[in-house]
Amino acid sequence: MPDTSTGNATTPSRRTVLAATAGLTTLGGTAHAATPDDKKLRALIARMTLPEKVGQLFVMRVYGHSATAPDQADIDANLKEIGVRTAADLVARYRVGGIIYFTWAHNTRDPHQIADLSNGIQQASLTQPRGLPVLISTDQEHGIVCRVGEPATLFPGAMAIGAGGSRTDARTLGRIAGRELAALGIRQNYSPVADVNVNPANPVIGVRSFGADPAAVAGMVAAEVAGYQHARQLAATAKHFPGHGDTAVDSHYGFPVITHTREQWESLDAPPFRAAVRAGIDSIMTAHIMVPALDDSGDPATLSRPILTGILREELGYDGLVVTDSLGMEGVRTKYGDDRVPVLALKAGVDQLLNPPSLDIAWNAVLKAVQGGELTEARLDESILRILRLKAKLRLLDEPYVSQGGVDRHVGTPSHLRAADRIAERTTTLLVNEGSLLPLSRRTHPKVLVVGADPASPSGTTGPPTGVLAAALTELGFTATALSTGTAPSAATIARAVTAAREADAVVVGTYNVTASSAQKALVQQLLATGRPVVAVAIRNPYDVAQLPGVRAFLASYSWTDVELRAAARVIAGRVAPRGKLPVPVQRADDPSRVLFPVGHGLSYRRG
Repeated sequence: MPDTSTGNATTPSRRTVLAATAGLTTLGGTAHAATPDDKKLRALIARMTLPEKVGQLFVMRVYGHSATAPDQADIDANLKEIGVRTAADLVARYRVGGIIYFTWAHNTRDPHQIADLSNGIQQASLTQPRGLPVLISTDQEHGIVCRVGEPATLFPGAMAIGAGGSRTDARTLGRIAGRELAALGIRQNYSPVADVNVNPANPVIGVRSFGADPAAVAGMVAAEVAGYQHARQLAATAKHFPGHGDTAVDSHYGFPVITHTREQWESLDAPPFRAAVRAGIDSIMTAHIMVPALDDSGDPATLSRPILTGILREELGYDGLVVTDSLGMEGVRTKYGDDRVPVLALKAGVDQLLNPPSLDIAWNAVLKAVQGGELTEARLDESILRILRLKAKLRLLDEPYVSQGGVDRHVGTPSHLRAADRIAERTTTLLVNEGSLLPLSRRTHPKVLVVGADPASPSGTTGPPTGVLAAALTELGFTATALSTGTAPSAATIARAVTAAREADAVVVGTYNVTASSAQKALVQQLLATGRPVVAVAIRNPYDVAQLPGVRAFLASYSWTDVELRAAARVIAGRVAPRGKLPVPVQRADDPSRVLFPVGHGLSYRRG
């Protein structure tokens, strides 16, 4: 019977699945069998047509909450961008080997819907001639980049985990998050970020990085990879090779150039990727950046054979999957057209081609490159073998479907949510606490005003940040009121906040990427002038503290997700002591050559 909630057919029985895969069960036997040998996988590849092989290399977006019955607006978007109506049609026409989920593509409404979508995609693929299961992926980094929101468990992001300093916590994050994603049918996660963030002006990595110390980042990357791959149900992905941490250009919109020497790259950028390879990472994502010291051709790393084959494969000894960052990003489209990019990526050593702006152009370009002799079919087979090895390792060849019972057992469980809260409590970093202003007492400061920036929720959490902080403080016994002032408060907004502050016993202000000319700086200065105690919480970059020297108490939460804001509230209230240590240095605002707070700085509360 059809599932009327999503339009997907009910998941077929195991026997139906096995029949649909036309003998694929001989590759793996049972759900717990060892990875099949290459001889059997090569035999499977030999049965594929050339168009099927081309399709297996692509990982594509598709709009809609259902594989067969998406909303009309999503059908229209699919027709406009891909030329198909549904995910099922996408699989049938292009025989794609992977699909990536996005929140903005309406793929991730709630856990049960996601599981239904995953099953619908698998059914659509497996009922094709020589059908193969699809490797479904997403960006679930936690922190500010997540595609699956509540009620799934959401953890602190990488820089917060770096501040916590616990590799055990990093492993726990990977283990729990991996289990939940696998229960939804998502089997490849584009995380962890292995970039070392040494540039405070980095607009694209920042708090997505574990920090600025290569050795510390390497340890966290290896630990999180071990957690993700613990149950062999989900493939982790280290990104963005060869290292996107030292740039002031966002590769979504421009073409960054990394000017590190080869020696600097070896000591700064390479260690986390070496650690990931040693940890058995299943996939590595490329960066759309130019690194002249590694390849002086002017090509982005995604299209560089010296970088991907010469360094990653041959020097680092990596033989897992190499997946591009999105091919719709400007960094990979600056030098070549959309028809050349996928061909050059394969020639460089890439296996999976992620999210091209036009699948039809990219797919046909690869097909014609093989037919014209620029690419050999053997080259395609090499990448397809890696893809099938991973699908076999993840047991997708035998168990491509997920169950609603599995969703209930594994996604957003009380024990998982408690683990996320405990980890978050170990990440909040107290940078300033003059006169021991913190913790605030609900007896001496019962009325608290919460103001500040309210950026859109980054990961499907409840938000907005001021509301989350106010609600958390209220639960802790304060009478807290939220007043959103935004990232660029007007004079009138600042005046309203100052008036409200005079009626409060203390003010908590959330700051978001404060600059020397930021109106947020003026807001904080005028709040300080009221004489009320002001506690600032950097809800993204910890560098804000350098711009706000008059604040007597300053915390860094590294993200504005609920789990981190609730932890910050517990620290403010003294329910837990701050334990985080800065994983990046903070330079002085008046002299960036001098360090205001070094790596490792972090205060706690005196025991009385």
